[in-house]
Parts: sequence; C-alpha cells; structure tokens
Amino acid sequence: MAISLALSACHSEQAPVQGQRISLADVRSESEEPLPSPDTTGASWAVAQTGQAIDFAKPGEKPFVSLACSVKAGQPQVTIVRHVPSRPGEKALFPVIGNRIISRFKVDAALADNEWRWQGTLPADDPLLEVFEGPGALQATLPGGGTVKIAGSSVPGQFLTWCRDGGKGPAVETASPPAATSAA
Repeated sequence: MAISLALSACHSEQAPVQGQRISLADVRSESEEPLPSPDTTGASWAVAQTGQAIDFAKPGEKPFVSLACSVKAGQPQVTIVRHVPSRPGEKALFPVIGNRIISRFKVDAALADNEWRWQGTLPADDPLLEVFEGPGALQATLPGGGTVKIAGSSVPGQFLTWCRDGGKGPAVETASPPAATSAA
C-alpha cells in the first residue's frame, strides 16, 4: 500500500501548455536566399595595409577571404575570415579544399571592421592551416555564401611561415595577379 501511495504522488497533473499558432508562409519568408558563388577571375592574394593579414580579392575591391595573424597572445594565432554577411549567434563549418587536403574551419558570426562576417581563430601551428601551404588552387565554400575559387599561390604559405615565426621572418611579398582564370 505504501508503494502505491508513493507512485501516485510522483504523477501529478500539469496545466496544459499554451500553444502558439504561426504561419508557415511567414517562417519560410524569413530565410535568406543563398548567395551565388562570386566571380574570382583576376583576384589574387595581397598583403593588407596593416601588414598583419593577407586578402584574397580583386584589385581595389572588398576581399573574399582573409587570413590575419596575431602574435600578441604569446602563441601566434591565425584568424580566417569569409567576407559575406552573417547574423549574430550563427555558427558554421567553412571547408577549404586544395593541395590534396580538406580542412573544415569552425567559424562564427562576428562584428568586425563595421561588418558582420564569418571568422574563426586557431593557433598558427594548427594542422588545418596546411591546406593553405601548397601552391595549388583552393575552393572555399560557406553554406549559403557560395564557393570562392582561389587561384594557386605561394603567398598563403609564406604568410603562415611568417606568422608562425612570430612575425620576425622576412615580410610576405604580394604575388602578381594570376595570368589565367582562377578555376580550381
């Protein structure tokens, strides 16, 4: 009898939860259309004005992808940036494929330089960054942000070496723009 009283005490009636009706058409209209892949013909890596980053961009235009180095924290760190709009609180995987490597970078929405963009920071010696070390072409895809086709270049590898050395090695030289299209 004591057991039945204990079991009945565990089961109590709860008040019904108030439901909320929403229109599926309203929810669907809030989603954004994926961005098309940008035309990267003529784009190349260039050292940013700060000297602490490199940008993959067409001359005189906003970068598609950037790599930035910070040596202030004691251990050099690299921040990878995909310059497409993001919204606060969003997270994504940003795969970069090339040089016989597939790296998937964890990126978050971040407000920097007056723009919401995707970025992730990792130690400069992280093996994921090896994808940038070879001279081959790269493809960098952000879900909803299109695929950036990056022409092969030695600049990212030189930049990573410079960053890993704490910014004490020879400065990275900007490569001349590629002669052919930047197909991967």
